[in-house]
Amino acid sequence: MINDAHVTLAGEQGVMHGAPLLFGIGDQVVLGQTSTRILGHARYSYGRGFWDEFCGIDGAGATCWISVDEGDIVRQVRLTDQNAPRFAPPLKLGETLEFDSARFTVIEVETAECLALRGQFDEMVQVGERHEFVSASARDEYLLSGEFWDGNALWFYGQWYDPFHVKVDQAQ
Repeated sequence: MINDAHVTLAGEQGVMHGAPLLFGIGDQVVLGQTSTRILGHARYSYGRGFWDEFCGIDGAGATCWISVDEGDIVRQVRLTDQNAPRFAPPLKLGETLEFDSARFTVIEVETAECLALRGQFDEMVQVGERHEFVSASARDEYLLSGEFWDGNALWFYGQWYDPFHVKVDQAQ
């Protein structure tokens, strides 16, 4: 595993209850034309359920996050401050956001709590931490999501993928 300025070791924290997964730590995941090595796995609760987040690194060494929620898969990259949108909470379901020449519709506004961690991540993540988040979709192809806590915000941008088109080379 890589351990440098981009990735931090979280080890194993919390209880990662068994659930079917398409891929895991060490696997090489191909979505579209992009291949990603999975380094970390975080599980988040949003009250009525949970979803899994996988931190990975592509062939060029750039980090990304792959989210899997009820079979829906999205690969996102963190937007830098100069490229991030300036939307701030409160955002409402159905609200329209203009970003990157596209119109996004807010499809989810919730509070997330980190339940469990395994592996390495490109940011400090801790079990029990909570943040507000918003997800906005454009033409069922792209996702813009924001995370908000204590006056801070992180924005991510990416593309939805059909789970039947995911290719996985499992780690040995």
